[in-house]
Amino acid sequence: MISHLNGKLIEKNPTNLIVECNGVGYEVKISLHTFSSLKSEESIFIFTQFIVREDAQILYGFSTKDEREMFNYLISVSGIGPNTAMIMLSSLVPEEIAVAITTEDVKTIQSIKGIGVKTAQRVIIDLKDKVAKLNISSENIFNQGNTNRFDALNALVSLGFDKKIVDKALDKITTGEESVEQLIKSALKIL
Repeated sequence: MISHLNGKLIEKNPTNLIVECNGVGYEVKISLHTFSSLKSEESIFIFTQFIVREDAQILYGFSTKDEREMFNYLISVSGIGPNTAMIMLSSLVPEEIAVAITTEDVKTIQSIKGIGVKTAQRVIIDLKDKVAKLNISSENIFNQGNTNRFDALNALVSLGFDKKIVDKALDKITTGEESVEQLIKSALKIL
């Protein structure tokens, strides 16, 4: 198994990158989350997961161990392959997926392209206990100052508003002092 790559970044695209290690160029498939977290530096360190199929050998790359661990959990669910797991990790950060699973938020998981109600429910049933034991820190996406913002975002998305639009609206009004109710009311005026 190839656990990680440490080398020169040759090419960086939203879905893949090429890393040269000791004269060998490795093509690595990545999520949008990894793409956005990688800087365009010459030297790169990336965690990997090597998947061997009957027709292909594919190297998947992740900016953190937590993202790789979430990927492995996701592909353990029946009906979710590596490509679907990468779509999930491109749509939501690992912490958001973990929170959606532990809170049994079917709508959030179902909002990912290619995930239906039954698959979302299967993800929750299969992974709830495993994800609860994970060491994924939710501090990355919400700390003491913006927990209310996260709750308001989830509430507005569950009402049917687009997550990106709600996120932008909340960016305009969030100072860290508002209650969830105040954030929702202010966001509804903008939306």
